[in-house]
Amino acid sequence: MYFKFTFCPIILLLWASLSFAQNVNVVIHGAASIAKTDDNFVCVTLDWWPAEKCDYNQCPWGKAGILNLDLRYGALINAIKAFNPLRIKVGGSLQDNVVYKVGEVSSCPNFMKKEDGLFGFSQGCLSMERWDQLNRFLNHTGVKLTFGLNALFGRNESQTEKGLWIGDWKPQNTRDFMQYTISKGYKVDSYEFGNQLSGSGMGAKVDAKQYGKDVIVLKNLVKELYAHPETQPKVLGPGGFYEEKWLNTFLEVSGQGIVDGLTHHIYNLGPGDDPNMMNKILDPSYLNQVSQTYKGVSDVVNKFRPQLGAWVSESGGALNGGSKDVSRTFVDGFW
Repeated sequence: MYFKFTFCPIILLLWASLSFAQNVNVVIHGAASIAKTDDNFVCVTLDWWPAEKCDYNQCPWGKAGILNLDLRYGALINAIKAFNPLRIKVGGSLQDNVVYKVGEVSSCPNFMKKEDGLFGFSQGCLSMERWDQLNRFLNHTGVKLTFGLNALFGRNESQTEKGLWIGDWKPQNTRDFMQYTISKGYKVDSYEFGNQLSGSGMGAKVDAKQYGKDVIVLKNLVKELYAHPETQPKVLGPGGFYEEKWLNTFLEVSGQGIVDGLTHHIYNLGPGDDPNMMNKILDPSYLNQVSQTYKGVSDVVNKFRPQLGAWVSESGGALNGGSKDVSRTFVDGFW
């Protein structure tokens, strides 16, 4: 295979320091690569949040959520096409609170504010009519799709430990959803199992051993329904924040060959209401702290060797819709 390397050093010297200039020899060993980046490394998320999602005295989502988004909006379609190739992940915080209206599921409720609900909302629903619309949009724009599955379906919240969900995952609703998807000829590149359920979790969590057993069930389901290996979607997980002990336990239980890609999330700027947000973004030493997370994930990957390595399947700098008057500005690019 032939690779073309272009090395473009740019050196800016102040006129006052020219007298101190020295000749330097730079040697580049281009015979071997130290890392490989997938062609579809650019990824954007279509999230489930309804317009009522508000944080820090702002309600930024408007009609941008999956169920409300105008899929015929020309500027959006053209922007996605311009990224070609692009991966779109359909998922996010509320994905573990979404049922699919297919098979035995007959009612299809909308997300409603609910004080004791997951992230403050009641259960929501994806109708197959909306799924059809989404796939027409995805096919038209030519993207690769990663779909985030509900990994809490059939579980119950523990009565003794807040936020812990217990019991086996029930795959029937996912089975019906996949069968419908296959019958329509819709292409799914990968399924991600749950959202931020690993470790301490965000809103909800699942024990590592339980998650490991359930992801085996998912992998077997994918193998059963997608008979041809060349068209078989990949299985990704856990789609949460890095916690070494939890990840090691999960991968020891699931074993090799189950999870194709190890996914994790990066929000290294913390909550969006931090008054010190601007200083964090402009402080290289602070930003470099995240390298410890990458090293930890890399160590886990080297130990268990999932086929596709590690993916950052969600990243946004600041948590909870970003930081008002910062995340949407030029300075946010530095993180």
